[in-house]
Amino acid sequence: MSAGIELDNVCCDFGSFRAVDHVNVNIQPGEFFSFLGPSGCGKTTILRMISGFTDPTEGVIRIGGTDVRGQRPNQRPTALIFQNLALFPLMPIWENIAFGLEVRGVDKAKRRKRAEELLALVDLHDSADKMVSQLSGGQKQRVAIARALAVEPAVMLLDEPLSALDLKLRQHMRAELRAIQKRTGVTFIYITHDQGEALAMSDRVGVMSQGRLQQVANPRDIYNNPVNGFVASFVGENNILKGNVQAAADGMAGFETAIGTFKARLPETSAGKAVKLYVRPEHVALTNAAGAENSVPVTLTEVAFEGNFITVHAVTENGTDMIAELRNDGAGSVPASGSKMHMTFDARNASLLPDSTTTGA
Repeated sequence: MSAGIELDNVCCDFGSFRAVDHVNVNIQPGEFFSFLGPSGCGKTTILRMISGFTDPTEGVIRIGGTDVRGQRPNQRPTALIFQNLALFPLMPIWENIAFGLEVRGVDKAKRRKRAEELLALVDLHDSADKMVSQLSGGQKQRVAIARALAVEPAVMLLDEPLSALDLKLRQHMRAELRAIQKRTGVTFIYITHDQGEALAMSDRVGVMSQGRLQQVANPRDIYNNPVNGFVASFVGENNILKGNVQAAADGMAGFETAIGTFKARLPETSAGKAVKLYVRPEHVALTNAAGAENSVPVTLTEVAFEGNFITVHAVTENGTDMIAELRNDGAGSVPASGSKMHMTFDARNASLLPDSTTTGA
């Protein structure tokens, strides 16, 4: 069983500091939803309000359509997995998983049976009688998930559970978490500052800054169609140019900058606002000759080989820094530092965006 979550104009104040500022979002039953943002943006406070450990100052939180004001954490159909996992080192794994059932008065035989079912679900079939100290970091993560699932929550809340793992294990656990969520159908709400985690696992992502939701969308839209400069900059890298809109028509506009005038997309949400030009490094090409449009002469300052791609740093004649990211596909020679070339980009891959907005979904 899973349940949807609705945050209706939710705010949370700590004294004079507003940690969460008028957040509106509707998370569907069975959805894997991530709140993504830098430290201090309010995402963990949202998780604590959903779980009942913190009360909202304003607004309403509904779980499965029910207003949960006044409900204690143990009365809500949620399970919270903390960053430190909080496993019990002196209990065997099956007892760790079944602890919530023991508290509810379930007899030992049923607890053991349910623990073994959940161990199978998280691919730890032969670990029931092991101790926590005998498990790897990734296995401990799976035990924490199994323990949370034992009480059959409608909503699973995960507060940066992979942050302590090394890169390879984090990447493996992303796939594990997503697979477990698909198998169980439980609503997952995931908190992270890691864009890779959010984009790889989520059905939708809510990007936060300074307590406000900036954009809620599926991962592809978050990356390819950011609504403002904060989202574009936080989720991925960008070349950012300052300037002024000169002409706008049919969703495109000319943009005059200190290094030339460029053509770029002008989303409806940007119309009439002060904007900057954003173009991702992977959408910038290097050529030996000027292109027809959106071309700027540069001097390459650094060429960094990073395995599957090559990052090229350059500077324009007036000192503006630019970056291009080239695939290491063996199709061409790698340019040398100090080379004079042109960086070009397609107008459809460049966006004119304001610094920030607020949204709901």
